Amino acid sequence: MSRVPERAEASGRVALGCVADDYTGGTDVAAALRRAGLRTVLSFGPPVPGTVPPSCEAIVVALKTRTAPVGEAVARTLDARRRLAELGAARLYFKYCSTFDSTDEGNIGPVADAILDDAGVPLTVVCPAAPEHGRTVYQGHLFVRDRLLSESSMKDHPLTPMTDPDLVRVLGRQTPHPVGLLPHATVRDGAAAVRDALDALRRQGVRYAVADAVSDGDLAVLAAGSAHLPVVTGAAGLAGAIAAVSRDKTDTDGTDDTAALPTGPGIVLAGSCSQTTLAQVEAARAAMPSYRVDPARTPDRDGLIAGARAWLDAHAGGGPVMVYSSADAAERADSPLGPAAGAILEDVLARAAEHAVGLGYRRIVVAGGETSGAVLDRLGVRSVVVAEEEDRGVPWCRSTGGPELALLLKSGNFGREDLLVRAIGGHR
Repeated sequence: MSRVPERAEASGRVALGCVADDYTGGTDVAAALRRAGLRTVLSFGPPVPGTVPPSCEAIVVALKTRTAPVGEAVARTLDARRRLAELGAARLYFKYCSTFDSTDEGNIGPVADAILDDAGVPLTVVCPAAPEHGRTVYQGHLFVRDRLLSESSMKDHPLTPMTDPDLVRVLGRQTPHPVGLLPHATVRDGAAAVRDALDALRRQGVRYAVADAVSDGDLAVLAAGSAHLPVVTGAAGLAGAIAAVSRDKTDTDGTDDTAALPTGPGIVLAGSCSQTTLAQVEAARAAMPSYRVDPARTPDRDGLIAGARAWLDAHAGGGPVMVYSSADAAERADSPLGPAAGAILEDVLARAAEHAVGLGYRRIVVAGGETSGAVLDRLGVRSVVVAEEEDRGVPWCRSTGGPELALLLKSGNFGREDLLVRAIGGHR
């Protein structure tokens, strides 16, 4: 691939550009950047010219590429990378999930290869650690709290089952380039030791340095030690640490130009089948009227859409409501809708969201990455300004295109059990 000249069309102070491989991953990393003090815009797809305010210090581009065909994922990511370069982003961060979920074919490795080739960069860091969420990396192995990734619920993920916790080995199956380890003993020795180790790995021809991190302090060390790298990859944890370093170097006035969130009726739309979301849905069912999109009762798309719309019509004008398709993995696997069940249910929830907005709902809470993507695409929301967090990594956002909405997009595994109830009960 030919390298694209780096040029800036904007004269702002964009310290960091980030490309995330799904929509809720984008909100997660945008929340981390804002928490670190950077004024952050989140764009769903490459930013549209004229939509990035001059005060912006970080731009996150959220894509739906985690499970897309490899060629599509690469092309869409490179388009986003080039647009961020044109907007003056000084560095690029490729954000993937803290569970590193992918298949043996990708898409993390092929996308990262394309980014490095396009930018002319020989080496980068790989670190999905998010200690605040119980994701840590030690000796290159990814842990979910006290269990190896392969012993967590991710081993049964319907799209990207993770049965190997060794990230060096996992990434090695996705790229033809050498993958090395930056062990915790080096991280413990500080930023200078990290930088020296990265330089040594580069001289050895290693392209990817899988970095250990078991605490937020380790992430801070990695951020400082990799500050010379123009491209870094990881989860939201390392991005937040890098943002803190970037902010220290940015002449910012510390102001926050986030406007007040829109008010109005609220709706929860839940499509994730994670154990965390299932518990949150149960709590919400006890607190508000709810409607289950149930293929066992109505096994066709049109019937499911009609049922959800009719239920919303009957409940319009009242308090917050929930429409959900979340179910445990076994039930989803046995769906009468067959292999297309996930995509069909996401479309049904997206059309329910569109109908709800037509009825006057203005606060939209969505649980699930793929569901969030379907909802935003259906509503025509292209970009948002990131506001305060409801839970760690789960921020409220204000839409800047399409209908004026307050949006909260929740990754399946994020948030406390009462998150959906708290979120939809506030911001009235």
